[in-house]
Amino acid sequence: MPMKNAGEPSGPIAREGRNCQIIRESDRSAFLIDAKAYFEALARVLPHARQRIVIIGWDLDPKIALTPEEADPPVLGPFLRDLVERNDTLELKILVWALGPVYARKTLDLFREHTWADHPRIALAFDRRHSLRASQHQKIVCVDGTLAFVGGMDLTSERWDDRLHRAEWDLRRSPSGSTYGPVHDAQALISGAAAQGICDVAADRWRRATGEALPPVRGAQAGWPDFIAPALEDCPVAVARTVPPGFGRRRRHETAKLTDDAILAARSSLYIETQYLASFRVAGRLEASLRRDKGPEILIVVTRSSRGMLERIVMEYNRKRLMRRLRRADIHGRLRVMCASTQASDGSRDEVLIHSKIIIVDSSFARIGSSNLNNRSEGLDTECDLAFEAARADHRPAIENLRNDLLAEHLDTSMEAVAQVIDETGSMFAAVDRFAGGRRDLRDLDQPSLEGKVTPLPGTGLFDPRGPARPWQRLRSWLRRAGRALAGKAADPSARSSPEQRRKPERGQAEGQGNEEIHDAKGNHCRQ
Repeated sequence: MPMKNAGEPSGPIAREGRNCQIIRESDRSAFLIDAKAYFEALARVLPHARQRIVIIGWDLDPKIALTPEEADPPVLGPFLRDLVERNDTLELKILVWALGPVYARKTLDLFREHTWADHPRIALAFDRRHSLRASQHQKIVCVDGTLAFVGGMDLTSERWDDRLHRAEWDLRRSPSGSTYGPVHDAQALISGAAAQGICDVAADRWRRATGEALPPVRGAQAGWPDFIAPALEDCPVAVARTVPPGFGRRRRHETAKLTDDAILAARSSLYIETQYLASFRVAGRLEASLRRDKGPEILIVVTRSSRGMLERIVMEYNRKRLMRRLRRADIHGRLRVMCASTQASDGSRDEVLIHSKIIIVDSSFARIGSSNLNNRSEGLDTECDLAFEAARADHRPAIENLRNDLLAEHLDTSMEAVAQVIDETGSMFAAVDRFAGGRRDLRDLDQPSLEGKVTPLPGTGLFDPRGPARPWQRLRSWLRRAGRALAGKAADPSARSSPEQRRKPERGQAEGQGNEEIHDAKGNHCRQ
C-alpha cells in the first residue's frame, strides 16, 4: 500500500513515565552515520571540553586510531591522556563493562596495560554491579553536561568504517593489524536539556558502579561544534532505558515499551536496522501490524550471519522461526527482511555487518541507541536509547531524510534519488528494487518455509534471557506453591481417605454415577 495514503499517527509515541524516562528539548541534534563520522567528531569535539568528559561503554580499546585516514592519526588512549595534560581543569571518567574487553577481544590487556590512564584526573573503572550474565551495554559520551553522544558504537576495535563500506580496505584494521569486514552503525549527537538528561543517566551509572557522585558541571562549557550541521533544532528528545533489577535498582523496561508503541503507531512506513531480530515479543507487535487491512510497509535490515557459534545457534534459528511467523501474518505483502551487501573486486559479494539499532516511524519518529531486538536488551542488559519526535512540521523532513539517507547508503545512490522514487511510488520497496544490483545493495534474507515451528528455540532462556537469573526467588516461589498444594490436600477429606474409600460410592449414590467428574475445593479434577 502506498505510504502516502496511510496517514500519520494521531499522537506522540514517546510518553514520559510509560516508555521513556524523560522528554527534554535538544537545541540541536545530528545523526552520525558510521564510525568514521563519529570517531572524527570525537577527535574534534573532545579537545574543546572544559571540565568533564564521561565515557560509558560495553568495551573500550585505547589502541584504536580515531582517524585512520590521516598520516599520523590520534590513538585513543594517548589522545585522552593528552586532553587532561593540556587542560588543568578537565577530568575524565571512563566506565567499561568488566567483561567487555574479554568478550570483545579475548584479552585482559585493558586491565593490565593502561599507563595512559595513570593520571590523577583520569578515572578508569570497570562496572561489575550487574546480575549474572548481564552486561553494561550503554554507549554514551558526555561533554561538560551540555553535549552527549548516544548510539550503538563503542570506542573499540573493529567498529571503524566509512559509508562506502568497501569489501576490501587496508585502512580497516584492528590494533593487532588484522583486517575486518565492512560494518554499519549509527550514533546521535544532542545538546541542551536533552544532553543534560543523558549526562544524568551517565552520572547515575558511574555512581552505582563506583560509589562516587558527580556534581553538576558549572561555569564554562563546550558548545555545539561548528563543523557539524544540525539535522534538527529545538526538537523534543526522549530518553529510554533498560535497567534490570538488583543492586538497589528498580526494573525499567522503557526501551521495550517504546519499541512496542513505535511499531503499533506506524501508519505509512516502518524502517528498522538491527543486529539481531530475535525477540518474539517484537514479533507479536509486527504480526499485529501486518494483519491490519491498512498498515505500513515494514523494511527490516539485519546482519545476515551472526559471528559466534552460540549466536548462530540461538539468534539465527530464532530469527528463522520468527520470520516464519511473520511470513504467515504478511497477508498483504507489506514485509521485507533484508541484508546489506557490497561487491568485492572479484565480483563476489560480501555482507555488511549491521550493528546499528534504529527504528524510524513514518516521518515523525526516529530512535537510535544501544538496544537490540532480542530478549536480553529488553530486561537483562543496561541500555540507553534516544527517540526524536517531530513536534513541528519542519522536523518531519529531517526524520524522512534520515531514513532516505540510510537507504541511499545501502543502495549505492543518493538520498535525493531515493526520495524521488518514494515520492513517485509511495513505497520504500520500490526504491530498493529500483536500485538493486549496484556495488552496494539490499538483498532479501533467505525466507524460511511456512511449515515449521514458530516458538523460541529450546534453551533460549539460557543464552538470550529476558531478565536476570534469580534462583533463590524461583526456589521461594516453588516452596510457596508446594506449601499451598499441601495445605489444599490437608483441607480436603477425600485426600486423606484410602484408595478403597475413595472408590466406594457413598450411601444413596447410584452405581451409575460412580465415575462422575467433579472438582475439589482447589479446582483440581478428581474421580469419585
